This record gives sequence, C-alpha cells and structure tokens, in this order.
Amino acid sequence: MSGSPDRILDGKALAQKMQDALQARIAKLQPQIGRQPGLAVLMVGDNPASAAYVGGKEKACAKVGIRSFGQHFPTDVTQEKLTTIIHELNADDRVDGILVQLPLPDGFDSVALLHEIAPHKDVDGLHALNLGKLVRGEPGLQSCTPAGVMRLLAEYQIAIGGQHAVVVGRSILVGKPLALMLLAADATVTIAHSRTPDLAAVCRQADILIAAVGRTQMITKEMVKPGAVVIDVGINRLTDPTTGKSRLVGDVDFEAVKEIASWITPVPGGVGAMTVTMLLENTVWSYANTHGLA
Repeated sequence: MSGSPDRILDGKALAQKMQDALQARIAKLQPQIGRQPGLAVLMVGDNPASAAYVGGKEKACAKVGIRSFGQHFPTDVTQEKLTTIIHELNADDRVDGILVQLPLPDGFDSVALLHEIAPHKDVDGLHALNLGKLVRGEPGLQSCTPAGVMRLLAEYQIAIGGQHAVVVGRSILVGKPLALMLLAADATVTIAHSRTPDLAAVCRQADILIAAVGRTQMITKEMVKPGAVVIDVGINRLTDPTTGKSRLVGDVDFEAVKEIASWITPVPGGVGAMTVTMLLENTVWSYANTHGLA
C-alpha cells in the first residue's frame, strides 16, 4: 500500500484532541481536589532548543489548566542547589510533576539529579523505579516520547501484536523504553544501532520501523519494506547552503519513504507534537493518582 495524505500519522491533531480531553478532565477534578495540577520544569543555561521546548511546555500547561512552577537557572548554578530545589518540590503538595530539561550543560550529573525526583512526580518516566515498573509491566509513569508513539499507533488502530518492530536507537529516553512498550503489546522487537551489521537489511525486515537516532534523513527508501509503518522520532535542523534558511527534518527521508510506507509520521507534526501532550497527561495522572482518582 503506497503512502498518501490519509496515511499520515497526524500527531498534531491527536495532541490537540488529547489536550482538549485533559482540559475537561482537569475541570472535573479540580473541584474535588481543591487546586490545579502543578508541573515544575527545571532548566539550566540558555540552550535555544531547550528554551523553545520549555516555552512550549509552559504554554501547553496554561492551555489545559496546569499551573507551572518552572524555574530557569544560570549555568553557574551548582548540582547541590538543584538537588535542594528538587527536594523542595518533592515536598510541595501543589506540585504533581517535576522534570529536569535535558541535556544539562557540561559538569552536571543528570542521572543523579533524576534519581532525586520522587518517583510519583517523575513525569519524564526516567527514574529507575519507573523504568523498573515498565520492565515488569506494572502501571506507573512512562517516558513521554515512547508513550506518545504508542498512543499514536493506537489512535490509528495500527496492529502491533505479531508484527516485527525494529527500533533504530537504544537511548534510555526513547529506544529502550519504546522497545519494552512494543514487547508488552506483543510485537517481536529488534533494537538496532550504529554498530548493527548491515543496518539496511535489518530495517527492511520491519513491519513497524522506528527511527530514533538523531541523524538527518538516515533512513532511506531502500531501507524500508514496502507497506511498513514508519515512525520518525528524530528532530534535526537542516540548513539550505544556498539560501541559509533552515527547516526541521527527521531521521527518515520523508518524501521518498512516504511513497512506499503504509503509514508514516511527518516532522514536524508527528511524534514531537505528542511528547509535550504525554508530559501533560503524566502530570494529570499523578495529580489524580495522589488523590485516589486515577
């Protein structure tokens, strides 16, 4: 089945639908709980991409009715200061979710900071306890981007059980947790990476191919089995050498691959749109769960 406009996995549209539902749910829960849900995003330094992400998160919070407790620190803030702030937020009953915006500048131990976040407020799903729950198939907070991929597949009723899923990328942020989620949905999962021999041949085996490596358009048409579902997690900035103008592209050569894929996510407007929405959903889940209303 060849690609066409109705075979685009529209993450932007689904994100809007989910945010509308979250806004309605918060409006229903708030009178029972007596306050808005709260999210604290901690950012260090002035990385432009991080600043854009944080701004998007805060805007989305305001839209659905989540109170923002975000804090922005200069690069000379100490690890100890950040740890103290996290402990204060752990103890703050107004805050349901805490997120440390990654990557942190050089010199910080991000893993140590993530482990200071109370597991029930770890809305990025990166605490060892929450990752352990994912391994065991227990309910808990799950990583936002992989959870967004799974929600997108579910929305479009794409069969996962019995399918061969190939995940290109093994990061703790996306590749590993997504592989576990696909396994839980009864897919046969292969994790490929930069040292996988004959990566193209491995990719061509996939019924569901997920690219999550951060390399511009590395997945070409020749690497995709006709009729495969292609999920592009990558967000890369490509600059035209002639005009100097830049645009966002993924890890997949979209224009070529869409001709043979049965379904494909665009960049932008695909998985990226889902990530922030899953963060909001995790915050509301924590908010409701703390009060026995999840």
